[in-house]
Amino acid sequence: MKRIDIAYGGNAYSIGNRDIDEMRAQIAATVAGDAPAFWLEVNYGEGQFRPTYLLISAATQLSLTPIAGDEETLPSP
Repeated sequence: MKRIDIAYGGNAYSIGNRDIDEMRAQIAATVAGDAPAFWLEVNYGEGQFRPTYLLISAATQLSLTPIAGDEETLPSP
């Protein structure tokens, strides 16, 4: 996977080199578990890496969109 695009608070972010299934599991575990929240490091903007931290909790509304690399095909759900 090339990257994961994230929509959060009306803004677009991205994460590279992460597995979407692992990321979904981490978010689900936080929502279901004892930990009230965690900070997710993402990139903001295009081009130069600008680290940004999003607070993820049970009340967070976000979407994850996997973006395939040039030689990769994403499986259908």
